[in-house]
Amino acid sequence: QVQLVESGGGLVQAGGSLRLSCAASGSGFSAYTMGWFRQAPGKQRELVASITSLGSRNYVDSVKGRFTISRDNAKKMQYLQMNSLKPEDTAVYYCNAALLLYGYWGRGTQVIVSS
Repeated sequence: QVQLVESGGGLVQAGGSLRLSCAASGSGFSAYTMGWFRQAPGKQRELVASITSLGSRNYVDSVKGRFTISRDNAKKMQYLQMNSLKPEDTAVYYCNAALLLYGYWGRGTQVIVSS
């Protein structure tokens, strides 16, 4: 089992940057596909970015060129570097770990981008 704790959210002006972190505990971290999801008020949760155990990255179109996902298997950490933030990036961001039929979620961290 994996426990996930996000940090790094906050209030930032449009055009600014934030770096989200996700600390994992438990075994087998390096085998998991890690991802960042977000959920804005009144909207469904959406996948923002993911990174496989081999380092293959995937991004939703709306964040390509602005966000970068990374992981440090030795530290059991995942990161999301968010640059050129827009008001539409405002959401609760969730860390996710997935392996086969198993999926784990953190409690989320709030990101608010003011215009």
